[in-house]
Amino acid sequence: MDVNVQAITEAVIKAIAEQGGLKNPICDGDIPVGVSNRHIHLSKADVETLFGAGYELTPLKDLSQPGQYACKETLTIIGPSLRPIENVRVLGPVRSASQVEISRTDSFTLKVKPPVRESGDIAGSAPITIIGPKGVVTLKEGCIIANRHIHMSLEDGIKYGVKDNEYVTVDACGERKTRFFDVQVRVSDKFRLEMHLDTDDANAAGLSGKSMVKIVK
Repeated sequence: MDVNVQAITEAVIKAIAEQGGLKNPICDGDIPVGVSNRHIHLSKADVETLFGAGYELTPLKDLSQPGQYACKETLTIIGPSLRPIENVRVLGPVRSASQVEISRTDSFTLKVKPPVRESGDIAGSAPITIIGPKGVVTLKEGCIIANRHIHMSLEDGIKYGVKDNEYVTVDACGERKTRFFDVQVRVSDKFRLEMHLDTDDANAAGLSGKSMVKIVK
């Protein structure tokens, strides 16, 4: 009689996990993870201040969300500590207002106090200075730490039974199993399924761009 060793092993591991005796049970997550490093969104006016009149950003590669792309251009950011962080990637396309997204670890280096916000919600956020090859832009507000969020298409929203701007709990079975609370869901026909975490959250949970997570009902 043939014995499926892998199937038996997985069944034993699952049984042990259910009894609380395994630290890293098999994860059946089906939502891909995107790890977001520090980056900059720029307005058209600030592009020209930083790079010169008439300058156009240069697309480098497409990102997971349709219409979004990483640019060839990088810039330097600096805060009250006067310790610069160099080579911060610019993302396109241009926006109506410039925004800098960093991690909590970055904020310690820069000595800034950015709030945790949804991307685009910059009112009253932290000031920061951006240094380019042709000029300098000082934002009175615009530096944030992006909140944990999941992008979903309309079909995915129906599949998971969630609505735009709903908040959910998410389990991640990385090297260090973690449960994320208050994860914002963004549902739109312009989005593709993916959970976005910054480098602090991803590293703490042992997650990478190849990881999968699941919504906990």
